[in-house]
This record gives sequence, C-alpha cells and structure tokens, in this order.
Amino acid sequence: MTTTSTATGGSAHLDGDRVVVWSPDYLGYRWGPTHPMNPTRLDLTMALSRNIGLLDGVETVRPTAATDAELLRIHTPGYVEAVKRAGAQQPDSGHVEPDAAHGLGTEDNPIFPHMHEAGAILAGGTLAAAREIAAGRAVRAVSIGGGMHHAMADWAAGFCVYNDAAIAISWLLDQGYDRIAYIDVDAHHGDGVQHAFLGDPRVLTVSIHQHPATLWPNTGWSSEIGSGAAEGTAINIPVLPGTVDSLWLRAFHAIVPGAIAAFRPQILISQCGADSHREDPLADLSLTVDGQRASYLAMRDLADRYCEGRWLAVGGGGYGLVRVVPRAWTHLIAAALDREIDPATAVPEEWRERVATIAPGVDLPTTMGEGGDVSYLKWDGPGGTPETGIASLDRALTRIDSAIIATRRAAFPLLGLDPEDPRD
Repeated sequence: MTTTSTATGGSAHLDGDRVVVWSPDYLGYRWGPTHPMNPTRLDLTMALSRNIGLLDGVETVRPTAATDAELLRIHTPGYVEAVKRAGAQQPDSGHVEPDAAHGLGTEDNPIFPHMHEAGAILAGGTLAAAREIAAGRAVRAVSIGGGMHHAMADWAAGFCVYNDAAIAISWLLDQGYDRIAYIDVDAHHGDGVQHAFLGDPRVLTVSIHQHPATLWPNTGWSSEIGSGAAEGTAINIPVLPGTVDSLWLRAFHAIVPGAIAAFRPQILISQCGADSHREDPLADLSLTVDGQRASYLAMRDLADRYCEGRWLAVGGGGYGLVRVVPRAWTHLIAAALDREIDPATAVPEEWRERVATIAPGVDLPTTMGEGGDVSYLKWDGPGGTPETGIASLDRALTRIDSAIIATRRAAFPLLGLDPEDPRD
C-alpha cells in the first residue's frame, strides 16, 4: 500500500481509492473545558481506530486550513472578520467582548482563542477530502473533524463556526459536479447546509433528524422542500424522540434510496453526527452504535450504486465522548476503508486502559457494538404496516409511518416519484 501525507500529493492511497483525512490540529477546536463539544471525542476515535488495527498501513492525509477565499464561498466577509476578531481576544484576561450579531459569545458558541484558525482547519479537512475525490486520487474520503452543519453565512450556530460541508459542496460545483447529494443523519436538522443550497437544483439535501417540535434548531419539517427551481431537492424526515434502530432504519430506507435513485448524484456527501445515540445527553433518539453503523453502510452502498463509489463522509454532533462517538466513528472510518468491523469485536484493552486514565469511573464498553437490532420492516405503502401484536410497537410504527408518508407526499412528486408506491 502506498500513501500520501499532504492534501495535494499525487501518490496512491489505500487500494488507490480510500482516504482518511486527519490533523492533530483538529483538537484545537475547543469551545471550553465544560462545553459539550469536546475534541477528546476525535482523539479517542483515532486512538481506537489505531488500537484495533483499522489504520494499519494507512498514512492519513493531513490538510491545510481553508483560506479566506474558500470560506467566502459560503460565509460573508464581515462574518469571517468577526470570527478573527473574536478569536484574537484573550479570555483569560477576564473580559471578552461578545458579538451577538454574529452569534459569537453565546452559551452555545463561546469565544475561544484562535477560533478562526480552529474552524478553518476543519473546513480545510473537508475540502482536502473533496479534492482527493475530484482529482481521482480517491473514491472515498472521510474526515471526522468536519460536519459543522449549523453554521450560517454570517453567524455561528449550534457549536459550528464554518460550514465545512457547504464549503466543500460549493467547491465541487465549480469542479464540474452538477448533481451532489448531501445526507445528514445527525439528530439535529442539517439547517445550515440546507439553507446554503435551498434554491440550487444541483444539490439534493436530505436530513433525518429528531422532530423540530422537540429539538433545536426547530427546523426540518417535512414541508421544507426547497425553493424555486430547486423544489423537491430539500428532503426532511423528522422522527419522534425515542425512535429506535429498527424504526429509524425503516424511515431511512423508505425515503432516502428512492430520492437518491431519482436524483442520480455524481457524489454523495454524508454528515454522520453520532448524537442520535440513546445515551447522547443533548438529543432524545434511541439508536445504538449498531444502528449508526448500519446507516453508514447504507450510505456507502448508495454511493457505490449511484455515484461510482464517490463518497465523502464527515463527523458532526455527538456528545457521548467516551462510550459512543469513538466506536461509532471508528465504524465510519472502517466503512470508508472497506475494513468493516464486526460489532461483536472486543474493544482493545490498550484503548480501555488509556481511557480509564482520562475518564476514571466511566463504564467503558467491552465490544464494538451493543447488540442493537438493525433489522427493520420494509415500508410497503400507506396503510400497509403489518400487525405486530405488540401495542407499543404498533403505535411506534404508526408514528414513523406518518412521518414517512408526510415526507414522501411533500417531496416525491417533485422528483417524479409516486409517494404512495413503495417501489419508488
């Protein structure tokens, strides 16, 4: 296996077409010691991936920070300058001047030193992944530092400074891609990416997330379908709190493959936030690591089927820093590298010993999965839900099917699909 160590290098990668983008500089994206988005989750993911042997023979691509010109693809000049000014302050001095107009200095988005540089390297990582694919040096690329999907053109939101996925999509559009699909499986709606391309028919955004009536940012209703010539290219699947693997996967497979087949993208971008997990402290879904792994494999398979394999995957939310995110994103990296890990595989003792010194008292996982049930009943049209004989599950099926048909009726006709026909 031959590798490269720079984002612009021309050497071959693992099997010539699979890339992991990583920089220790990602760990500088640190909002503060008590903030829920802690880069420890990234460090522990890479450590677990190494300890389990996933990265044997793989030298990661190290990105450079996104330039101002690259950030300005999505963000306004005033916002980029505001982030620079904010990050140049010294919080330890006892006084930091917030910038409410740009969402800086809030409880969610506190000002921290060098926040511009920290945000720019995450954006640079996703751009590096996009470049590897566009240049033909890779078919798949993953950068777990990315996925800052809430950042808007001129304000920070939801722990996100620069919207790396939107920046990379904009860059890919300029490289000749004219059908790009973005799938967001974070528990929170992918509002920033949707907003950036709401009127652009070249970009399909699909988000499956906790219902907006129950979770910030309170957007992502099934009725949000895009605007103007792009109607039908925003698809939102809101699911209720407590949704488990089998029901989440039922909704995913009832909508996402059909939409992707109709749109026929040239490349698939996946935001793989891990806060859909049942232990996540900031959301209320009930997926297991096994269910999250199933979603990654499903998106990879869609890329293989419709995009000649071109798949760019990034991280996102996820606040189960020790027990959840490292395992979930190790499975994500494994999916990108075609080195799938059996969920029954033991978590390496070396990793457990290391984490025990960092997070004493945490009940560490022993296997790479949790025994989650990733089988699901295939949606077979309105009123087609089979009888289960379990009243609580019947109610849950009815609710998930209501979400499925609402989304299909809102968006599918605009894609030339029959919302009532399960074959679409």
